Amino acid sequence: MQTSERGKAFVAAHEGIVLRAYRDVAGVWTIGVGHTARAGGIRPKAGMTITREQALAQLEQDLRRFERRVKATDAFKAEHAFDGAVSFDFNTGRIHNASWVAHYRKGQPERAETSLMQWIKAGGRAWPGLKRRRAAEADLIFRGRYGGKRGDAADADSGHAAPNTAEEISTLQRQLHTLKLYRGAIDGIAGPLTIAAIRTFQAAHPQLSVDGIAGPATRAALARALKARQASLQATSGAVCAGGAAVVASTDADVTSAFDLWFLVSGGALVVALLVAILIAWRYRDEWRVLISRL
Repeated sequence: MQTSERGKAFVAAHEGIVLRAYRDVAGVWTIGVGHTARAGGIRPKAGMTITREQALAQLEQDLRRFERRVKATDAFKAEHAFDGAVSFDFNTGRIHNASWVAHYRKGQPERAETSLMQWIKAGGRAWPGLKRRRAAEADLIFRGRYGGKRGDAADADSGHAAPNTAEEISTLQRQLHTLKLYRGAIDGIAGPLTIAAIRTFQAAHPQLSVDGIAGPATRAALARALKARQASLQATSGAVCAGGAAVVASTDADVTSAFDLWFLVSGGALVVALLVAILIAWRYRDEWRVLISRL
């Protein structure tokens, strides 16, 4: 059994079709329908662009691995259920040990759906987008509903998989507010201020299309920018604490060794802070380049 054409469209709609290479949240170059070099085939790199046809052809190749994994569960006989399970594994990579699969295999659809709907967390927190995707997969797996058709991808960062619920848009507004790009109300409405903030963010990142749509590439860049900001704040806080420790240590020493101890501790703290700063600067080099260019 293979993913049907409607199943492929379902995965593409929820993953998004991005025709220009971008770094995902983990910093891995990605293109097309969530494709990375690790999957084989196209090797995304900075500045690369592909066609929609290439993206869908690569998706078909990438799906083979997930199809084999879903087949191995020996649980999904109906085409619509198989398509939904492939979508779940494409997104989570956990079809092999997800408890909802065991419930489904035992003929317990209600327990299976309840368990499936618990897969809405990433990084320790629940995400509206994952909640929406799980609900769509549940509709597909348990009721055979593929859902409404989304618009086709028109450019590098398409409207596919963009936030479309008030909860998702509110999350986006909070992220933009944290980066001091959005000053409006957190109202869950993608109004002019929200769109303008998105465009401002996109304009500062060369790998993004400036279209005011928070597609997969834009959201990944936002997440990395927020991580870079948090890492910078933590590094600064650590350096301050280390400096404070050096002062405390020096006050506890006797007069003859106070200066030497202060020099040793503060010097060590400076080296550690410098190493941490170098690591952060390298990991988020693209984000820092954008920040410096805006100064």
